Amino acid sequence: MIVIQLNRRDFEYDIHSLVKAFYPGSDVMICCEEEGASKDAASEAELKISVFYEEKQIRIEFAAGQDTGAQESGKRSGQIPLENPDDRKERKNQLKKLLYQMLLDYTGQKLPWGNLTGIRPTKIPMALLEQGYKNSEIAAYMREHYDTSREKTALAVMIANRERHILKDINYENGYSLYVGIPFCPSICLYCSFSSSPLKVWKSRVNDYLDALCKEIDASAELFAGKELNTVYIGGGTPTTLEPDQLDRLLTRLEERFDYSHLLEFTVEAGRPDSITREKLQVLRDHNISRISINPQTMNQKTLDIIGRAHTVEQTIESFGLARSMGFDNINMDLIVGLPGEGREQVRHTMEEIRRLRPDSVTVHSLALKRGTRLNLFKEEYREISFQNNSEIMDMTARCCEEDGLSPYYLYRQKNMAGNFENVGYAGEGKAGIYNILIMEEVQSILALGAGASTKLVYSQDRIERIENVKDIKNYIERIDEMIARKETIVRKETKNE
Repeated sequence: MIVIQLNRRDFEYDIHSLVKAFYPGSDVMICCEEEGASKDAASEAELKISVFYEEKQIRIEFAAGQDTGAQESGKRSGQIPLENPDDRKERKNQLKKLLYQMLLDYTGQKLPWGNLTGIRPTKIPMALLEQGYKNSEIAAYMREHYDTSREKTALAVMIANRERHILKDINYENGYSLYVGIPFCPSICLYCSFSSSPLKVWKSRVNDYLDALCKEIDASAELFAGKELNTVYIGGGTPTTLEPDQLDRLLTRLEERFDYSHLLEFTVEAGRPDSITREKLQVLRDHNISRISINPQTMNQKTLDIIGRAHTVEQTIESFGLARSMGFDNINMDLIVGLPGEGREQVRHTMEEIRRLRPDSVTVHSLALKRGTRLNLFKEEYREISFQNNSEIMDMTARCCEEDGLSPYYLYRQKNMAGNFENVGYAGEGKAGIYNILIMEEVQSILALGAGASTKLVYSQDRIERIENVKDIKNYIERIDEMIARKETIVRKETKNE
């Protein structure tokens, strides 16, 4: 265990994320002296890190325990002065810079993203582009302030430029996007932390869920009347767990209630190949859905069995071929790098199989093990299985995508990612997922409906109002009026204050 002791609870998330990036296999505990945390908590730690916020400086001390694996043992300390102690942003950046440098020196390990801990690495180059900075100036700024590698710096700057081009016609002030959540899946994957539930448990209540969702659709469409709807994304869960008539009911209700005259993109996740049928795809075609996602995650059957994906590699190939034959010309495929038991050769096999299908876009995710996943909750059962991700594997996936004419267009990061890497979306010309960029960059309001959905009202880069729906399906059905009332109260209040 690694114990971090603070004399003041400040920037806890950033500190934890940075330390965890260097020690992904260790438990990291944070305690705060001002809350009376016992110093004995660190007695059994392999490494104790103490962070002191002082009047005009930040001081950090390392105290090594036994068998740390560090190049040197013993105590170390470092400090950094604060020119503006009351500037919260400066305090955070200086703290991260010092902590990262000490961890780098201590372990001899350099992280590809340096001391960046947020989920949106492109936010920095996007902001600097808006201020008129040149690409070379932005790259130099990122390397100097965040110690990002040349490769990741170039990736962030490239994607920021492409995002800016893709979003050039988006109406930020009076436009919005719509997310609709379907929280059912054929089975729950080992790594999943989303608000989804096995369909077999809720089969008898799917129509009740749709009743509540349609009620929320009606009320929310009225709230956002007069605004321009730019993108729609139906996700989950797995939307294609709905039967054809249920899918038709949902899409019809959306068409009846929302104005599509400004719509640039409509995506439906047909994510699980075992949930796809000709009848369901025909419903999507009948409603002019422009983009779908068929997500294998891996093309190795052994891995699919381990992670709980109840479909076969053959079903992925058949579902993709069926969608193509029915005229779908914008199909995305999601892959995950770092799955249990997969190394370079397994990922290479997946990329070779995907290239034969020639999807219009591919999203490569680095596995992120969140606290509530079964893989974390029952990790002792999987301790004999290796989890691999490295720059060689990520570079290979990038090279395969780019050789097929797919260029990176968005990226984001998550806490506890394998190898401290990132998720990258690659797309052909005109096939980029606009909603994916909007949800990450937080430049446009997103109206979110369904269990576990989170509405984001964007008023500026520094002011975002969030409205959360309850995650539990039963609670969502029974408390739908409460969900609607809360949304109405906040939206009308904010509209009045504009």
